[in-house]
Amino acid sequence: MSDKKRKPSRVLNWLRRGFCGTKKELSIFEEEQIQSPIRTIFENFFRKKTAVFGLIMFTIILLFVLIGPAFVELDLSYVDQTQTNTPPGMTMLAVPNELDGNIRRIEAGKSFSIGLSNDGKVYVWGNTSMTPVIDVKDAMPEEVKNSFIVDIAVGTDHVYAIDDKDNWYFWGVDRNKQNAMPDEVEELKYSDIKKIDAGNQVTGVLTNDGYLYIWGNKNLSDITVRKSYQGKIADFTFTGYNYIVLLNDGTVAYTGMEKSNAFTRIPDAISYEDPTAEVQSGVEKKKVVSIASTYDVVCAADEDGELYFWGNMTNNENAVPAHDSDIVKISAGKNYFVGLMENGEVIAWGDNALKQTDVPKNLAKYNIVDVYSGGFYNYAIDDQGNCHTWGLKGYLLGTDEFGRDILTRIIHGGLTTMTVGAVAVLISTILGVIFGGLAGYFGGVVDMIICRIAEVIGSLPSLPLLLILSSILGQRFTTEQKMYMIMVILGIIGWTGLCILVRAEVLRAREQEFVTAAKAMGVKENKIVFRHIIPNVISTIIVSATLGFATSMLTESGLAFLGFGIAPPTPTWGNMLNGANNSDVIQNMWWRWVFTSVIFGLTTISINLMGDGLRDAMDPRSTER
Repeated sequence: MSDKKRKPSRVLNWLRRGFCGTKKELSIFEEEQIQSPIRTIFENFFRKKTAVFGLIMFTIILLFVLIGPAFVELDLSYVDQTQTNTPPGMTMLAVPNELDGNIRRIEAGKSFSIGLSNDGKVYVWGNTSMTPVIDVKDAMPEEVKNSFIVDIAVGTDHVYAIDDKDNWYFWGVDRNKQNAMPDEVEELKYSDIKKIDAGNQVTGVLTNDGYLYIWGNKNLSDITVRKSYQGKIADFTFTGYNYIVLLNDGTVAYTGMEKSNAFTRIPDAISYEDPTAEVQSGVEKKKVVSIASTYDVVCAADEDGELYFWGNMTNNENAVPAHDSDIVKISAGKNYFVGLMENGEVIAWGDNALKQTDVPKNLAKYNIVDVYSGGFYNYAIDDQGNCHTWGLKGYLLGTDEFGRDILTRIIHGGLTTMTVGAVAVLISTILGVIFGGLAGYFGGVVDMIICRIAEVIGSLPSLPLLLILSSILGQRFTTEQKMYMIMVILGIIGWTGLCILVRAEVLRAREQEFVTAAKAMGVKENKIVFRHIIPNVISTIIVSATLGFATSMLTESGLAFLGFGIAPPTPTWGNMLNGANNSDVIQNMWWRWVFTSVIFGLTTISINLMGDGLRDAMDPRSTER
């Protein structure tokens, strides 16, 4: 092994000098030993701390938007009204420690969950804010905290609880009659109640003698119970806008008032038949022992373990994984099912956009005795009373008005915005170099024509022009075509500034000796311009292109912010900020604009700092001795 100390790399030296400065001042003779102009540029650039900061920040952001899409998939059609305007946080599955080994029941709402302990205490976790003024956790009545609660029902935006003294408690959103409990239910004792459950702005109570009472938003859901079925109901389950019942004879019925919808088409083998009807189907009936439903699909399991599905199956809700044991309990979330098997194993199927069906592999080590699911959240209880969770943990940067993850849209939107800026500045740079080089070298009529064209185009107000063109042509193009159109327009109107700079540099360079020598050797004029003169003015081109990149990004985002750029659902940083252009959003949903503004601001500032650093590094007159 060599005794010589390993010298630090040149890049590390540059970084160290950029932030810490040099240890000693070089003499003029040492400075003259610099080997190449490139090294001089690097030395000067990394000596400037602001330029190094800009380079580091821009590199991080660029890698963020380039690599991010490989890990975060964007679904342009995704909309989930249950997840709208969710603030940042990863607490959706943060079960309180007090519930470990002490769980009586867990119920989930649209973005929060409530646990009931064996000693009658109620615990709330997740995103508990239902509206800017209603928080499910803070709105919990003091009587609930001081009572022994025996059962709870959790809907998308409200909660019911009953204590051991038969007192009912309600909290949450009540503007759609969620709290309009019928007098018959208020008079019930808990010993008379078989089940309480809640759905999307509705609540239901089933008595031991088979009577079902449902109340809440009647405009949203068909919640009327036909009298002919009262006294025969053994169980019920809420879909998004309806409900289904299991009758005492093991058949399933739709007991609402709608005559035909996706939920009335119950499979013949399990559907209820009126014994007094003149015509009977003659189909042998199976006895159903369990029913559950997502927003759009109902699942029923018969005594032989066979499953039946009906409704609007758009998320593979009927694609049950292979299993070796009978399913003894089915629970459901918004668009998926979870099955607890006889041997204690758990399977899940349906939509998995938010990892709600990714059952943990280590769950197989435990003997699961119960499963609770709702929304996008799952809680499995083992025989020791411990809780195991999987599903949606939360959103690092929150969601927007359509329930879309802001982090995902920032990543993909940044890629779109940067692509538009890069292509636009590439077009403008090519045009500026070509026209500026020709004008500066040939002069005369060519110079006059090009300069007049540049002055006309440069005098046009770019943003109003883009707004007019986008308004006229935008409706005729698809989103992708509109993106290409904006790139081209930005490139065409953005070349004039660089053209004037290149022209001035070429006018100066064409009088130098190397140009005269090239002419004397018979080199063609186009080669003299683009192979000899332009490389000597490359510093001006690079700096202009760097600063023009930021300008193109800002212009595209300005268009999108004003509603004339690339339209949603395709994300750009500009149209994301346009979606937050609302006083209510600015005041109450800060996450919808703060994170996008910060990353956009950092990007443009970093590019400008890099441009300033390059300009100083490439200008020998800026080098201090």
